[in-house]
Amino acid sequence: MPNKNNLDVVEGYREAQETIKHLSPYGVDYSTAGRDTQNLINRYHPKRLQLRLSEIIDESPSTKTLRLVSQDGYLPPFQAGQYINLFVTIDGVHSSRPYAISSSPWERGHYDLTIKNMPQGFVSPYLTTQVTPGQHFESTGPMGSFYYNPLFHGNNLVFLAGGSGITPAMSMIQDLIVCNDKRHLHIIYGSRGPQDVIFHQALDRFAALHNCVSVSHVFSEPPEDYTGERGFVTAELIERLTGKPEGKTYYICGPQIMNEFCRAQLSKLGALPRQVRVEANGPPARPESRPGWPDKLSPDTEVTVTVKGDKSFRSRTGEPLLNAMERNGINVEAACRSGECSMCRVKVERGAVFEPTEAHLRKTDSHYGYTHACVCYPTEDIEISI
Repeated sequence: MPNKNNLDVVEGYREAQETIKHLSPYGVDYSTAGRDTQNLINRYHPKRLQLRLSEIIDESPSTKTLRLVSQDGYLPPFQAGQYINLFVTIDGVHSSRPYAISSSPWERGHYDLTIKNMPQGFVSPYLTTQVTPGQHFESTGPMGSFYYNPLFHGNNLVFLAGGSGITPAMSMIQDLIVCNDKRHLHIIYGSRGPQDVIFHQALDRFAALHNCVSVSHVFSEPPEDYTGERGFVTAELIERLTGKPEGKTYYICGPQIMNEFCRAQLSKLGALPRQVRVEANGPPARPESRPGWPDKLSPDTEVTVTVKGDKSFRSRTGEPLLNAMERNGINVEAACRSGECSMCRVKVERGAVFEPTEAHLRKTDSHYGYTHACVCYPTEDIEISI
């Protein structure tokens, strides 16, 4: 019986050691670099960025692009499709929102954040109507996994966008044009009408000048004289515009109701789950409509949230726990605000909460009572620890 401590019995171990021996004279021993290594990591993956608003660009009647530059002259690289989490203080409430970077990853002088004014929202009306050039902001570094992976995604790409969900697609287009590789990106962009299309002229110009990009507009409420695609982004329309799903990777980004609809349409078309990537886009607008919501519980019912060792406050059952905490001056680290990153985890010590599918809880989270505050809804009085 071979000695368990003898790694030579592991297939490929001896060959790996020979390779290391051969390459070691040409490599770098980072264990001796000390603080230099940490400084390099911090440069590419900073915890915070200090930004200044240099320009505001009108994109549509309801949408603006905020052009942000670094206060110290340096912006870290990012993958087309990633986002930064922008911190704001509005009427004394400290909060944040993640926004996809719409500019090219090859443009390192600024980040563009394209933001649609949602009148019922808290942060977007402020960013689209009240900020002014010269204003300073803080953000996280770029993050997120909604980007092209050359090892797995292939060259035949389809992006299903709705509303401001076009922003990561715009960055992907500009990346593709610079790379000039074998990829082709077909964008199917759903909007109510022509007046709601963001980057309308730029999208059509990219498609006209570059064979690697195709753009199809679909209007649910088109003008009477419109002769293009109408209705919704259905399986029939996707197949007619882009063909069968074999060999394709699909990206979906838009309002949650559209994301769920498009995912179902792709499943109907025969696309496998591994072919479909969906960008999370905030907590459910109507959690009470989701499976598992307690019967007869109104989203306007008030409950008491107690933060262990701190304070108690009242909150509506239909309000995400993270929003309620921020409104009451209790801040925890957060990034995606969509249940993906788990940075806003808190532990539920007592009481019940509703967790929609967006929560993406780990098995260990559920086992030990942790929840993601950004997509968690207290359904009765609760006590939490942070």
